[in-house]
Amino acid sequence: MQIKRIAAIFVLPMLMTACKSNQPDFDASGSFEADEVIVSAELPGKILRFSVEEGSKLAQDSVVGKIDAENINLQQQQVEASIAALKEKTADVNPQVQLLRDQLAVQQAQIKNLMHEKQRTQNLIKADAATGKQLDDLNAQIDVLSRQQAVTEQQINVQRSNVATQNRAVMSETDPLKKRVAQLNDQAGKSNIVNPVNGTVLTKYAEQGEVTAPGKALYKIADLSYLYLRAYITGNQLPQVKLGQQVKVLTDDGNGGYKSYKGTVSWVSDKAEFTPKTIQTKEERANLVYAIKVRVQNDGFLKIGMYGEMNFE
Repeated sequence: MQIKRIAAIFVLPMLMTACKSNQPDFDASGSFEADEVIVSAELPGKILRFSVEEGSKLAQDSVVGKIDAENINLQQQQVEASIAALKEKTADVNPQVQLLRDQLAVQQAQIKNLMHEKQRTQNLIKADAATGKQLDDLNAQIDVLSRQQAVTEQQINVQRSNVATQNRAVMSETDPLKKRVAQLNDQAGKSNIVNPVNGTVLTKYAEQGEVTAPGKALYKIADLSYLYLRAYITGNQLPQVKLGQQVKVLTDDGNGGYKSYKGTVSWVSDKAEFTPKTIQTKEERANLVYAIKVRVQNDGFLKIGMYGEMNFE
């Protein structure tokens, strides 16, 4: 019995030492997360095509689906037809101006004839073959025709100005209609479902043939090439942390051991919070901690929600 006690005295510390060596001392722990993007519809309508499957990898800016935009196309055609119709509403000033020009030409010819008659009358007066009254009558006629000629010239200018103003008023509707066409073109372009980032589809919310609405989620995607370990540190550890700092991240390897990764501190919260409820003891939950994010390159084994631990190097 005494020998067994002596053996137990030596074996127990060794077992305790071995247990401690298998349980590394971690500075912080948490779970992995990714920058998730929820892609939503930008137009209402029926989903005509939707080539998205959960777990599939999608390239940035790739078109993965299409929403029916026939109504928008019809509106665009209607506005374009309205622009074309504006030209039909404009007036052609040339026929009216031509009539006034013909009238002006007649008046000019009449004045020319009267001026010739005036010259002849003046010569006859010198020879006492005509009276002054005849000359006065000719001057009066020339004066009347000159006034009529001036009125006709003014009518031509007024007619041109009025028609030009009217046409400008009609064609002023062109720019707003063109803006409307551009707006409809932009909306029609949104009928294509464009994937915004490189990543893996996490969740699919819609199916081909369904009717969607603006803002309705279609699928969720995340770039899994890098994950973030969201861990919590105490106020005493906070002075040890800085952005860009290299740390050691550990996860279970499934065989009772740990797999090691290199990580970089990418974010440190500026506000303290209570320890998350995942911490088991009540005393630890009462402590204030700070959240940090550690960026880790994923070799394919890291998963969202997986538990991880870290040590400051």
